[in-house]
Amino acid sequence: VEGLPAQAQLEAALRELGRSLEALRRAPVTEPFDGPAILSGRAAAVFFHEVLGHRLEGQRQRGDEEGQTFTKEVGKDVLPSFLSVADDPTVTTFGNTWLSGSYQFDDEGQKARRVQLIDEGVLMTFLMSRLPIASFSASNGHGRAQTGHVPTGRQGNLIVTSTKTESEAKLRKQLIEEAKKQHKPYGLYFEDISSGFAVTQRSSPQAFQVIPLVVWRVYVDGRPDELVRGVSIVGTPLAAMKRILATGDKSEVFNGECGAESGTIPVSAVAPAMLVSEMETQRVQ
Repeated sequence: VEGLPAQAQLEAALRELGRSLEALRRAPVTEPFDGPAILSGRAAAVFFHEVLGHRLEGQRQRGDEEGQTFTKEVGKDVLPSFLSVADDPTVTTFGNTWLSGSYQFDDEGQKARRVQLIDEGVLMTFLMSRLPIASFSASNGHGRAQTGHVPTGRQGNLIVTSTKTESEAKLRKQLIEEAKKQHKPYGLYFEDISSGFAVTQRSSPQAFQVIPLVVWRVYVDGRPDELVRGVSIVGTPLAAMKRILATGDKSEVFNGECGAESGTIPVSAVAPAMLVSEMETQRVQ
């Protein structure tokens, strides 16, 4: 109980949410866009969960129905060398924020453990349940399921780290420079995000979609940033992962629930802000 906000904090947050909603009602609906963008830490966390995390779950590497995006990529570069990714359900907090993907034992009785998925851009392993795949026969403590479902390899706390960090001001400056280089009138800044989904089945396009809540146009001519609405981020994983140019120097947490074949489970993702050279958006319904 002592960790809950005070009445005054709740009221201030409520009023701020109201102001944000009024601003979004007045904001113009943006046009489809393909150009440079910054994802805030929370947005980047969801991005990594959807674009990368699901494709590193062990069962996605077997069966003719799966797209197997990274199955043959172990030992190869799948991200820029300044990025590493681990999944660590043994960590319960990041700063002062509880990580909802934490657990002590997975749903097959295996002790939770930290798994280094990508080390300096190189793919090392997958998130494993007791279900074996080629070259990986044992669980690494990531067999998870909603009650009544069969456990499969799932994410817990996906944590992205970077050795190429910039301040928020420098990242914004690089965004404007990249937009000028591409002859774009603006770049996009994705401040907050709601959710997303990824398609991994071979019968469908290997695509992802992420749904932002708060998006700004950052103009190259010095005009004030403009709030816009009606945007979703779309793309394909292999292309998206290679377009990351730099990251911010502060990480943020996204806590949520993830649905897949083994049901809906709590998950967390931690990531710094990201500058990408190219991000495609489309209008939402």
